[in-house]
Amino acid sequence: MAARIVAALACMVVMLRLSEAAVYKVGDSAGWTTIANVDYKLWASTKTFHIGDTVLFEYNPQFHNVMRVTHPMYRSCNTSKPISTFTTGNDSITLTNHGHHFFFCGVPGHCLAGQKLDLNVLLPASSTPLSDPPTSSSSPPSTTIPAAGVPGPSPSLAASLSSVTTAQIVAVVVLLVSLAFTDFAS
Repeated sequence: MAARIVAALACMVVMLRLSEAAVYKVGDSAGWTTIANVDYKLWASTKTFHIGDTVLFEYNPQFHNVMRVTHPMYRSCNTSKPISTFTTGNDSITLTNHGHHFFFCGVPGHCLAGQKLDLNVLLPASSTPLSDPPTSSSSPPSTTIPAAGVPGPSPSLAASLSSVTTAQIVAVVVLLVSLAFTDFAS
């Protein structure tokens, strides 16, 4: 009996660890800059982003900022009407929807020099539709944002392994409770 409970608890711990959201520092050790010649497209291509993950933009706010923009604005480096602008130098943004999220530095010339980022957040394994969070005009240092409305690629094996659903966690808890009651009934 005790061995079954320990095994079930071990499974639950593994599943909970798999469901933890990741935090990605944009540009890794270089951060958000034009000086280090970071290829942000390459940087993003080496990551797998999921709903709930956080991207951290670290930069010198005297020389840079972060603008969240639409896909057409991203393509043309148009800074005229960003969805939101971040200026703290330590901006933490939680990804709340699947699809593409577009960012660039709004300082003249920086976007054209390559300081721009397209993050593609994979569809959750459960494929349950998620609602967009309410938007606000203010931009605190930690912000949740919806995707830019550009569909991503079709789900892959990586997407199917992306995270543990609430239903899976509940199933493990139910298993633990049933094991406990089975032993008490014996």
